[in-house]
This record gives sequence, structure tokens and C-alpha cells, in this order.
Amino acid sequence: MTRITIISAVAFALVGLALPSVALAGGDAEAGKAVYLQNCSSCHGDGGKGDGPTGAALPVKPRDLSSTDYKFDTDGDGKAGTPADITNVIKKGAMAYGGSPLMAPLPQLTDQQIADIIAFIAVLQGQN
Repeated sequence: MTRITIISAVAFALVGLALPSVALAGGDAEAGKAVYLQNCSSCHGDGGKGDGPTGAALPVKPRDLSSTDYKFDTDGDGKAGTPADITNVIKKGAMAYGGSPLMAPLPQLTDQQIADIIAFIAVLQGQN
């Protein structure tokens, strides 16, 4: 490898680390907001605090999505709450990973819709 190739590779890797991981997922936060409000806000609340009207009646409070404190590392990469982890929980439900059965799978959502939701969650977390 030439010195320029090595420098380019390191620079590319550092840029990837500096960008929020959600941005790398290719989601559109504005589109994600609409999908989120339709599918997620009744439990998680409009601002993601876990305070939606349905969530208030549940025996287990829904996750505060505005926080970056996630517990599921669904893909075993050593990092909880990555876009892959959130995608897995949306697709398969939290119970598949030892979580609440009240977070049911949402198989009707497309991969793009899930990426859009993840981008919107990043906005809720102040990442974008």
C-alpha cells in the first residue's frame, strides 16, 4: 500500500466514525417522522419519551427513544442501539431479544421505512 492509500483509508474510517451511525443508514428523518407518528407514537409518544397514550396504560413503560441508553445488542457487535439493533427490534419485536412482548414486530414496514424511522429517532436524540 502506498502512503496516500493508507492515509485515505484512515481518513475514510475516521469520517465514518465521526458521523452518526443513523446517518449512514440512508434514512430520511422527515419521512421517518410520518411513519413513526403512524406506527410508534401511540406507545413511545410524539417526542419518543415513552409517554404515548397507549404506552401510559401499559404495565411496562415503553423505551424512551430520545435517550441513547439502549440495552439490546441484537447483532452481537458489542454495541447496543445501533441502526442494525433498532431494525431487528422493529422487525422481530423486543421479545425476540429478551425484552417486552409489548413491543411487537412490525413486519409491514419496509426496510426504507425502518431506516427513515431510525433517522427520525436520531433527531429525537439530538444527533441530527
